[in-house]
Amino acid sequence: MRSALYAVWSFKLRTAFCLFSVSLGIASITVIVASVEGAYKKAYDFVEKFGPETVLVFGGSEEQRATGEKMKALTLSDIKAVGEAFPTAILVVPIAMKGSVGISYRDVKSKTLIIGSTEDYARSWAWPIEEGSDLSREDVAFGKNVCLIGNQVATTLFHDVSPIGKTIVINTKIPCKVTGVLVDRSASQMGVNLNDRIIIPIGVMMKKLMNDTKYISAIKIKYQHGRSLKHWMAELSLYLRNRHQLKEGQSDDFTIVSPEEIIKFLAALTGSLVVSLGISGIVSLVVSGFVLANLFLLSVKERTREIGIRRAVGAKKRDIFNQFIMESLLITSAGGGLGFIIGYGASKLLPLIADFPMYFSWKAFAIGFAMSVATGLVFGVAPARSAANLLPIEAIK
Repeated sequence: MRSALYAVWSFKLRTAFCLFSVSLGIASITVIVASVEGAYKKAYDFVEKFGPETVLVFGGSEEQRATGEKMKALTLSDIKAVGEAFPTAILVVPIAMKGSVGISYRDVKSKTLIIGSTEDYARSWAWPIEEGSDLSREDVAFGKNVCLIGNQVATTLFHDVSPIGKTIVINTKIPCKVTGVLVDRSASQMGVNLNDRIIIPIGVMMKKLMNDTKYISAIKIKYQHGRSLKHWMAELSLYLRNRHQLKEGQSDDFTIVSPEEIIKFLAALTGSLVVSLGISGIVSLVVSGFVLANLFLLSVKERTREIGIRRAVGAKKRDIFNQFIMESLLITSAGGGLGFIIGYGASKLLPLIADFPMYFSWKAFAIGFAMSVATGLVFGVAPARSAANLLPIEAIK
């Protein structure tokens, strides 16, 4: 080990080349592991907010939604019918949405997502009120011009001043009194800032902003604990098909989204980046392995006399073999540590390019370190064997 450490320190250029080539490959592997863990952590965090016993029903089939085709299928009457047909549905909340709507307070202007719903909106999303109060049943029943605002909207329009009781203007014509501010949910989903939204009574939304008193965008349903969610989803699908008078063989005119599907979707969303990083990481490791093997083979030729003298005074083949393997492992292990640091640093820059979840745990370090050791072992064998097989008489003559 002392001889290996001395050799690693003595051949500084060789060590530097091997060290950095291995570290780049390990950095990629580290980012891959952290991104996979981050994707699943983000998915489970979102499902926790979404609610394990809840589903979200959108108007339009999956094919129509995939092509961007809008279809009006869900109505306000569906809300009442579903609530009466499913006693286990403790919350049935309508949702009507319109994006990029202009809002203003005095001279400050902005655009945000406007959502029309009921007094159960915040409760259905397990979203506490940070300041003020929630929409009331009377607000919704009488169509009052009141609203809940997200943390981002509060910061944009009011800065450090409390927005409670103040009136903002929506779409240049709808004055709305702020009753409460939602708790900050800093994590965004698919590039959308969750805090950048305003919730108003569903009636106000449909009459004054959408000019449609019948159709809504979605329904959020929360069930009691009991039977599996798949059972409730199957019953809900059958009920809505019958209610919408869809014939056998005809596609659904709605889409039901469950927490399980959200996990699959959010995890798959990171797949392309993970694959590209995986390919680059593996290629980098293979390249670094060949760099290490070639530099070590060159080093064997440079150290022929040293090896010959060691063999002549009693060193066995395995001693020479072990020394070169130790040198390889020392360099690649150090490269693994450096690669983890580089990967951690790169992960801090990645959110500046895209909203990508990263989560570092002991797994990221352990996998990266294990792969660096494996690289040292696999690509260090050939040079070590070449050094061990040198004949002493040929080496020192």
